[in-house]
Amino acid sequence: MAQFKVALYSDGAKLSDMVAMKEKGYVTGFTTNPSLMKKAGVTDYIGFAKEALEALPGMPISFEVFADDLPTMEKEALKIASLGESVYVKIPIMTTDETSTIPLIRTLSAQGLKLNITALMTEEQVADAVDALTPGTDNLISIFVGRIADVGRDPIPLVKKTVELCQSKPGAKSLWASTREFYNILQADEYGIDVITVPPTVLEKFEYFGRSSYDLSHDTVLAFKKDIDSLGLSIL
Repeated sequence: MAQFKVALYSDGAKLSDMVAMKEKGYVTGFTTNPSLMKKAGVTDYIGFAKEALEALPGMPISFEVFADDLPTMEKEALKIASLGESVYVKIPIMTTDETSTIPLIRTLSAQGLKLNITALMTEEQVADAVDALTPGTDNLISIFVGRIADVGRDPIPLVKKTVELCQSKPGAKSLWASTREFYNILQADEYGIDVITVPPTVLEKFEYFGRSSYDLSHDTVLAFKKDIDSLGLSIL
C-alpha cells in the first residue's frame, strides 16, 4: 500500500483468497507453507503451484520444500525454482533432527536460486543465513516475530538485528512472518523491515485502518446489541 514503505505479502494457500488480495490491491507478493497448504486442502502440490503462478503472473510467490534431508531438499528446490521466475524456494533453517540447512542454502544461492529462508528465531540463525547467501541474489530472511512474542519474549531486538544484517548483504531482504495483528504492519514499517507477510484475515482489517478509537467503541456496542437481539434472552 502507498502509505507503507514495507511491502505487503499475503500468507496463505487458498487460491481464491490470494486472488482476492491481489484484486483489492493490498499486496505485491505471496507466501505459502505446508501447514497453510494442509489447511487449504491442497492435494496436488505442483498443480496448485502452477495454478497460483498462472493466476498471479509476475508476482513473487514462496513455495516450501517438503523433504527432511538435505539431498532431497536440493532436488525439490530445483524443481520448485523451475516453475517460474517469480518463485522463491522456502528452505527451513534446520531439519527435524536439527541438522543445519546452511550448507544447502549456500549451494542453492550460489546457483542463483531465489530463496526464502524460513523459521528463523535467533540472531545466530539470521547471521548464518545471511552469510550463506551469494551477494546480489534475491532472497528473503523470514523471522517468525509472532511466534517469539507468543512465548513472552520481546521480538524487536531480533527485528532490528535482522534489518541490519540484511542491509549488509546485497539482495537480502528482511521479512516479518507470523503476523498476528494489523498493528504489526505499522511496526514492521517503523523498524525498516522490507516485507511483511500477512494472513487475509488481518489484511481485511484495512477497511478499519485509521478509524478513531471513539468510533471503534461505538462499533463494539453496536455489535453487542446485534448479538443480544439474536440471542432472544432476557435478564429480568
